[in-house]
Amino acid sequence: MKILFIGDVVGRPGRRAVATLLPRLREQHQIAVVIANGENSAGGSGITTETAAELFQAGVDIITTGDHLWDQKEVTNLLVHEPRFLRPLNYPPNTVGQGSTVFQVDGIPNVAVMNLQGRTFMPNLENPFWCAQAEVKRLREHARVILVDFHAEATSEKIALARFLDGQVSAVIGTHTHVQTADEQIFPGGTAFLCDAGFTGPHESVLGREIEPIVKRFLTSQPQRFEVAFNRVLLQGALLEVDPDTGKAVSIERVSVPLKSS
Repeated sequence: MKILFIGDVVGRPGRRAVATLLPRLREQHQIAVVIANGENSAGGSGITTETAAELFQAGVDIITTGDHLWDQKEVTNLLVHEPRFLRPLNYPPNTVGQGSTVFQVDGIPNVAVMNLQGRTFMPNLENPFWCAQAEVKRLREHARVILVDFHAEATSEKIALARFLDGQVSAVIGTHTHVQTADEQIFPGGTAFLCDAGFTGPHESVLGREIEPIVKRFLTSQPQRFEVAFNRVLLQGALLEVDPDTGKAVSIERVSVPLKSS
């Protein structure tokens, strides 16, 4: 079974890359399930019902998020009404929305997706390690294939969680830093890992934003408006192959596909 994970989709350029490139990638690699982190899809900050609809229409099956979840007030509508939309699992109990889901479609085995957020240099949510352990046990009753989006800042925290879950989930893919790492591997227990999937959007930028105002902020320490950039757009992420009978990863490779200028 092939699964494509798409790194943080940033603004209109990122959405355009998904809409343009995903259909070809899906056909070329015979991809069964597509997961995308969409927390920066609305103007580079947060997600709306409209930008989520664009990603779903382009062929994304499940949308995950992270620390920019609440940047757009209408996200509550997605959290309440959209079963394909996830927030980090480790929010306090009774927080609206869901932190995991089981994707079911005719012709392929069930695929579970879990969304977690780190705590190092991030908002202090519940402990993702304890939350993950309990949720994996529950999800394994419904699916052998389980993919985790761990939205975190610290590489050590990402690696530690993946090692902690090795053999219990199919893959742990890191998001948030927008810089694709070159450490893709499969751990001894059969869990695929990539510290950061990178981001889908304009790479002639500073993490998707226009360069000049960010440089000016560093030079002057004065507030600046960080607009989404627009040049050298890439779709980045990870392509996984998983054995559907065991849930163990067979392969993982980084994806970085340019969107040709029109």
